[in-house]
Amino acid sequence: MNTDFVNLTTENLAGEHLCCIIRSKKLNPGVEAKRQWLSDRLKEGHVFRKFNEKATVFIEYAPLETAWVPIIGDNYYYLYCLWASGSHKGKGYGELLMEYCLADAKESGKSGICMLGAKKQKSWLSDQSFAKKFGFEVVDTTESGYELLALSFDKSTPTFTQNAKNQKIESKELTIYYDMQCPYVYERIELIKQYCEMNDVSVAFIQVDTLQKAKELPCVFNNWGVFYKGNFETVNLLDIAYLKRILKK
Repeated sequence: MNTDFVNLTTENLAGEHLCCIIRSKKLNPGVEAKRQWLSDRLKEGHVFRKFNEKATVFIEYAPLETAWVPIIGDNYYYLYCLWASGSHKGKGYGELLMEYCLADAKESGKSGICMLGAKKQKSWLSDQSFAKKFGFEVVDTTESGYELLALSFDKSTPTFTQNAKNQKIESKELTIYYDMQCPYVYERIELIKQYCEMNDVSVAFIQVDTLQKAKELPCVFNNWGVFYKGNFETVNLLDIAYLKRILKK
């Protein structure tokens, strides 16, 4: 088993691929937006560790205090993403990456690790059943079925902010909160813009571009959050079929 992994740093960031969308000769705007986002986050203790091949095998986590999510807690890591897909799935790479994160958290004196989950697995969230095998447990919930999972080393637990549990906004139009943490965000915004323009649908895109904005969000969030008619809908990045289902409500 090849165990050659590399951590992104400010020195190697420009030359390394970012896993989700493998960079070709032509620059991908979503990848480059994430690269810029990461350039600032790495200075805050953000960790991006990946298989040293052109593959979607990586883990991404950060100190909860500087993680762009409406979750609060003392001395935790927040796990944004953990993926091993394609031909690399089921070969133990996910276990190696999770074990690295656990060892890092313990060595750094963290109180634990947390991540966003849901009663029903969401396609754009890391596999919560996998995390539970390592001891992650549900420590907080929302009325819409989202869960905060945590692996605590000292019995302390993080929580969603109260704003995140409100899941309501005043605007009735389709409203999407987003940041550039995911390289697929850019293309999904362009896709939704095009559809809404062609079908005369009013839509507002609100970029979460500071830590304060992220901590004050009115919904759970990993890098994306959708509202319609004032109600929170999903953290899943939308395709057109999913968008149409929401607009029928």
